[in-house]
Amino acid sequence: MFGILPNSPNQKLRWCSLLISAGLLICSFAESTSGQQKTPLDDLPPNIRILTHFGERAVWSPDGTGIAFVHRTLGDAFEVEVTSGEIRCLTCDFTHPGLFRVHYLPSGDYVLVGPPEVNDSENARWNESELWVLKKDLSAPPIRLQQKLNEGIAASRVAPLIAWSESSNQYPDKIPEGVSRLMVATVEIDEDLAQLVEKRMVHEAKWPECWLEAQDFRFNDSELIFSCYQPENESEVMGVNLKNGKVINYTKSPEVYDEPEGVFPDGEYTTVECDLQNDKGDHFIDIWKLKLDGTGESYTRLTFFSDHDGFKASNPTISPDGKHMAFQIARSQDEAGVGYGILLFEFTE
Repeated sequence: MFGILPNSPNQKLRWCSLLISAGLLICSFAESTSGQQKTPLDDLPPNIRILTHFGERAVWSPDGTGIAFVHRTLGDAFEVEVTSGEIRCLTCDFTHPGLFRVHYLPSGDYVLVGPPEVNDSENARWNESELWVLKKDLSAPPIRLQQKLNEGIAASRVAPLIAWSESSNQYPDKIPEGVSRLMVATVEIDEDLAQLVEKRMVHEAKWPECWLEAQDFRFNDSELIFSCYQPENESEVMGVNLKNGKVINYTKSPEVYDEPEGVFPDGEYTTVECDLQNDKGDHFIDIWKLKLDGTGESYTRLTFFSDHDGFKASNPTISPDGKHMAFQIARSQDEAGVGYGILLFEFTE
């Protein structure tokens, strides 16, 4: 459970511990790649630069000036100022068992994803993670929303609206085995209270047809883009109309791993974690740009990290003005979501 640390010296000690941990992570990462001829970081194009040397699962702030991320799986939440590179810890003043993700609401408040306690890290990720609200002034510990979920959330750019998936893994007593559901709700925040209101299910699927994960809203929150995970480590990009429930498959390529991550502000395109370049599966992905026109044919490759043996690029997120993409460097051997630094991609066209 979350609690507040008793005094600032403890916070400073934790900061030191985190910096040492990040330093060891960087050293370990460098040592593991020292025998290779080149890494993606040795061969960056001029429109990509390193923003942080640690961290994973980046998301843009509503005003586009900052990027929030977690420093590691079951770690703390941080925020980096894009122009200056200044980094601050968002959760170091609070005791907690660790976080998997951090997201923004349009208000600047944060939604955290993490378990109330950890006895087993795998169980914490897949079965016990919950939603929490951290107010932007960081004045008090995060508020528990009493909602379990599968992986991350979609957060609206224009309203305090979020979407997530829940399944039989989180709620075996109320959801049939193998069933996952996409849920939508408004986050209502008062001075000392936060809650989910107007909660509703917008789509349901059963394995092996689909295993659902919410990803992003588009077109003024009229559609929710989501991942439809399928057998053999494949995935499709899909969308559900939040007014009439109609579902569209935007990729129509069951032989390709396609996972949507960040929708562009105009709603016409999304970034996709994809193995179209090598057909090797979700451990060998790069980032592509996909036009959401329903044809499943308009792809543009953005990163080339998987061309370097042992690497991949993952977890892209698009800036509010559509001019930049933040993403992470990752190793192909690692579990999805693990990253070793945030990079900034500038769109030049």
